[in-house]
Amino acid sequence: MTAAREWLAPFQVDLLLTLSVHHRGGGDPAYRVDASGAIWRTCLTPEGPGTLRLTSRVPGPGPSGPGTLVTGQAWGPGAAWLLDSMPAQLGAHDDTTGFTAAHPAVAELTLRHRGLRVGRTLRVFEALVPAVLEQKVVGPEARRAWRILLEKFGTPAPGPAPRGMRVFPPPEVWARIPSWDWHQAGVEGIRARTIITAAGAAARLEQVLELGAAEAERRLRSLPGIGPWTSAEIRQRAAGDPDAVSVGDYNLPRVVGWTLAGRITDDAGMLELLTPYAGHRYRVTRLIELGAAAPPRRGPRLPVRDYHAL
Repeated sequence: MTAAREWLAPFQVDLLLTLSVHHRGGGDPAYRVDASGAIWRTCLTPEGPGTLRLTSRVPGPGPSGPGTLVTGQAWGPGAAWLLDSMPAQLGAHDDTTGFTAAHPAVAELTLRHRGLRVGRTLRVFEALVPAVLEQKVVGPEARRAWRILLEKFGTPAPGPAPRGMRVFPPPEVWARIPSWDWHQAGVEGIRARTIITAAGAAARLEQVLELGAAEAERRLRSLPGIGPWTSAEIRQRAAGDPDAVSVGDYNLPRVVGWTLAGRITDDAGMLELLTPYAGHRYRVTRLIELGAAAPPRRGPRLPVRDYHAL
């Protein structure tokens, strides 16, 4: 049975831009874009597994006013929860008060990506696992691990989802994944132990959504293996924190420094350049990641490791 709702966002929202932060490669079992342009996402909600399909259009002139009309269809035990949370996922709580494009490049990127919103999934553990998988490895390696683990341990997506879509496994399943399956996915012991430990504290982790940013970060970083980069990545996606900067990222300081100052910087330099955007630093780094020119490379690319040969 299909559940559905329409939501008239009182602002312009670009679904692809806003939700692309959750997209982990072309083979992501939890995220697909079909031939019509509709976005499909799966989620393990508090009510159970669910599949969400989203489309949008700009309403015509009339009393509805400016904005974007979003249509959501959902299936599975989590369908109602997904439709209820649909506005939050698309930035309904994203407060841009105080954001001023102080740099010409930021002003240009803001105009070019005016439909970008900082949404919140409201699922902390579901944001934690892929963030841990992405620690200190190149993107293709992390995306491969995500795909392998969801294909093996996730459950089939409810409803008429595109072929191969899977739902994120519950914490107790992550806690029981054998060491050889972690190895097969290319996840070494440190990252595997971090996820297993977090799975044991998953219920408590979900409570960070009720906390302020500083306390949420403290709670997340109290877990072994969760540092400032991982904490920021989790809060960006689960809580929609527009100020959570991914300190410790391999590429981000380079591209931020190049965009805002014409030079390659480290984390300290990046944070200094982002000072005028306090309260919206993640918003600015996201805009830069989406559209700014990358600096010239001066070193070798990190290799994608082949764990099958180890």
